[in-house]
Amino acid sequence: MFIRRYRPVDRDRVIGIWLAASRVGHPFVGEAVLREQQEKVRDVYLPMAENWVAEVEGRIEGFIGLLDDFVGGLFVDPRRHGQGIGRSLLQHAATRHGRLTVSVYEANTEALAFYRRCGFLETSRKPRDAEGRPFAIITMRQA
Repeated sequence: MFIRRYRPVDRDRVIGIWLAASRVGHPFVGEAVLREQQEKVRDVYLPMAENWVAEVEGRIEGFIGLLDDFVGGLFVDPRRHGQGIGRSLLQHAATRHGRLTVSVYEANTEALAFYRRCGFLETSRKPRDAEGRPFAIITMRQA
C-alpha cells in the first residue's frame, strides 16, 4: 500500500469510493441526500481539505480528508473493508497532525466500532447532523 497526496486527476475515483462507501455506511439518509452530499464532497469538501489517497497495486482504494486534526472524511472502497486501508490512512494522518477528532453518524455502527478499535473515545453527541436532519452525530477523539 502506498499513501500519497490527492491530485485533481483522482477526483472521479475518490468520488466513486465516497458514494459506494456512503451507500454502505449511511443508507439511512437516503439516495437523494447522498447525491446532494456527493456534489458537496466534489465541489466544496475536496477542494478545502488536505486529502490523502491509499493506493493498492496502483489503484486508489481509500482516502482521508483532513481539516487540521479533524477527519472530515475517511472512506474505503467497500470491497476493501477489513484490509487495513482505513487504519493506515488514520495512522498517516496522526503522524502529521497528532491526536485526531472525527464525527460519525450514530447509526453507522461499523464506523463507530472501527474508530473505537483505533483508540477513539466519544467526546460529545448531537441529535442532528450539520444540515439539521434528525441523524444523531457522535464526535470522537483519539485517546
